[in-house]
Amino acid sequence: MEWFTADGYWLSRLIFQRALAGIYLVAFLAAALQFRALIGERGMLPVPEFLRCTDWREAPGLFRLHYSDRFFAAVCWTGCALAVALIAGADSYVPLWAAMLLWLLPWALYLSIVQVGQIWYSFGWESLLLETGFLAVLLGNAGTAPPVLVLWLLRWVLFRVEFGAGMIKIRGDACWRKLTCLDFHHETQPMPGPLSWFFHRLPKPLHRVEVAANHVTQLLVPVLLFAPQPVASAAAGLMIATQLWLVLSGNFAWLNWVTITLALSAVDWSLVATPPAQSTPPLWYEVVVIAVTALVLVLSYRPARNLVSRRQVMNRSFDPLHLVNTYGAFGSISRVRLEIVVEGTDEQLLHPGTAWQEYGFHGKPGDPRRLPRQFAPYHLRLDWLMWFAALSPAYAQSWFGPFVERLLENDRDTLRLLRHNPFPDVPPAHIRARVYHYRYTTWRELRATGRWWHRTYVRDFIRPVSLGPSFLSPTRRP
Repeated sequence: MEWFTADGYWLSRLIFQRALAGIYLVAFLAAALQFRALIGERGMLPVPEFLRCTDWREAPGLFRLHYSDRFFAAVCWTGCALAVALIAGADSYVPLWAAMLLWLLPWALYLSIVQVGQIWYSFGWESLLLETGFLAVLLGNAGTAPPVLVLWLLRWVLFRVEFGAGMIKIRGDACWRKLTCLDFHHETQPMPGPLSWFFHRLPKPLHRVEVAANHVTQLLVPVLLFAPQPVASAAAGLMIATQLWLVLSGNFAWLNWVTITLALSAVDWSLVATPPAQSTPPLWYEVVVIAVTALVLVLSYRPARNLVSRRQVMNRSFDPLHLVNTYGAFGSISRVRLEIVVEGTDEQLLHPGTAWQEYGFHGKPGDPRRLPRQFAPYHLRLDWLMWFAALSPAYAQSWFGPFVERLLENDRDTLRLLRHNPFPDVPPAHIRARVYHYRYTTWRELRATGRWWHRTYVRDFIRPVSLGPSFLSPTRRP
């Protein structure tokens, strides 16, 4: 079937596959370095307890067969090794069936991690990586030309990512329609980057232009992905430029990078490289690709309906394997930045003059003099959830109590998630958490004080607690 392949997209596939393998590497590395404190056997939300409360239909995956921290670590590091092999092009040196297996393994391993990750893995970039990774299994290797159907399915994912995000904005917060959301967003986003302060200080008319350009890129340009070349390449190029702007202005894990990777697959590189000799794909491969394409189209019904629904939801998986999902972000924008500051003291008896020392986080704002760092595409899961906890204690109901308990124990794995532990030798006697209002300083304040943030105490998040019978129960709301 001559229509089945697109020889000119061999370089698009190559770039896409190597970029996706790099994202897999980051995802598995983040899981390996953070899981023990978050979901390990002694973690804040232990996997064994989650497995006892759920069944196969809710969360199918490898850990249904066996779970231990050592086994989970082996899964993560195996995923890292597979990702490195794919970055190096191992799939190009094996038969087609083996190349597909090389891409299927990291997808299955990461799916198993997401299925037991609970609230720590509840964000859209997890489903996006899984959906994109599943389609990558069908792209073939250097021995065969890329299948047209899979290339179209990748554009369908990209369309839903961009158009879904555009629709949730235009239907949501009025500031998107008034073009004023960026007056607040760079200051109140979950995890600012090193340039976010400067983006926030751009002139407000430029912010209006940014929002208007975002609407064009997310609501109009995605339709052009399905136009003939070079229009589709130009549309993908505009999306890449927009995503790079977002990369510079904040930390959004690998969300932007998967989106860029998807856009790269839509670019026609035939003008810059001549296709190598490629064999005719075997019949079994064509049958598999056509069958999976039909499955994806059937599963696309609910996500597509969600796109046009007045009750559109963001970042929802409609099947347990995350094969076809709906996406979106920032349907509403916070006007005020609230941050939880966690403090401890080694004093056994508390009094008005008790000296409290602050814990430092890697990514979330803390010390007003510390410029936020760039971590994306690496994802700091605890830092990200702390932002949500400040918005509403309900987001922290399941894990904040266990987090505090582990700080009171100087738990090694938990402390590895933090940048600074003020009690390196002896655990603190008491822990408290307080909510502060953070705002960016002005140029004048920055020059005078050296502070990037100004913060003001708002309220207690949890009052001082210590280990003992009266300790904050994990089931109680902070």
